[in-house]
Amino acid sequence: MAVYTEVSADELIPFVETYNIGSVLTFKGIAEGVENTNYMIQTDRDRFFLTLYEKRVKPEDLPFFLGLLNHLSDQGFPCPKPIHDREGRDLRELNGRPAAMVSFLDGLSVRRPKPVQCAELGQGLAKMHLLGEGFTIKRQNALGPGGWRELFESCRGSMSKGLPQMPSLEEVISNELDNLASNWPVGLPEGTIHADLFPDNVFFIGDRLSGFIDFYFACNDLLAYDLAICLNAWCFEPDGQFNITKARALTNAYSTVRPLNAQEIAALPTLARGAALRFLLTRLVDWLTPVEGALVKPKDPREYVEKLRFHKNVKGPSAYGLD
Repeated sequence: MAVYTEVSADELIPFVETYNIGSVLTFKGIAEGVENTNYMIQTDRDRFFLTLYEKRVKPEDLPFFLGLLNHLSDQGFPCPKPIHDREGRDLRELNGRPAAMVSFLDGLSVRRPKPVQCAELGQGLAKMHLLGEGFTIKRQNALGPGGWRELFESCRGSMSKGLPQMPSLEEVISNELDNLASNWPVGLPEGTIHADLFPDNVFFIGDRLSGFIDFYFACNDLLAYDLAICLNAWCFEPDGQFNITKARALTNAYSTVRPLNAQEIAALPTLARGAALRFLLTRLVDWLTPVEGALVKPKDPREYVEKLRFHKNVKGPSAYGLD
């Protein structure tokens, strides 16, 4: 979550009045994340989130995102539910941006996940994957392997200036792109994935999972790739060390709900490398081309250089707590 487009009270109040959700009491921008503009709105009835879609989100993808939230929430999965206005619309426009209102989700994100929370995440992710089998709208992963080289080319000429302390980074990425292009797994189970399930997109009440948010990278891809993204996002400590206890809790809990097959287990090191490269590249683009005036600081891509190095050196899936 973040704030790129500012919305004043004079602009927000008439917008909210087109919904049957009460009168605005307070609202504030949420300056976290890197993608869309988000506001928390308190009315005299309840709390809601307003999202204005920015940057990489294409308007033609919004029916997929909102449809997925409707699909999952209708089946009881804990995620925001789109709010329809008095004319039945869940997608609107505000300040020149596509906009949607969703229900408020109770809970807090965690900065340093515990193994028990990683296990909760694993079960929740597997449940989401199973529930997604009934969702019929499809969306290709624009930030999957087919899009990585384009991201690389868009910033390769600026790397030495933006990260002068890492002169070999361009070669590291180029070699990794070649390696993954030759070894990316095929034939694994596919479905609807979240694709951005970082700790700030998962809420807990105590140690119990209370929900997933921010589905705006969701797409159709390899289910185990979603798990690999979580390994990168949840199982490294602040000093860069990989915590196998957290990884084992995550992967084992996932498998109790949707067992991984032998091919998925064998492919996990490659999928983890790909996930590390994906976030390295998108963070590089954000780092080298910041949005002027945005109330959010781009995240340092160097964190994912180190994660990629770890995955390249693992000997097999046992490094992630799997046999």
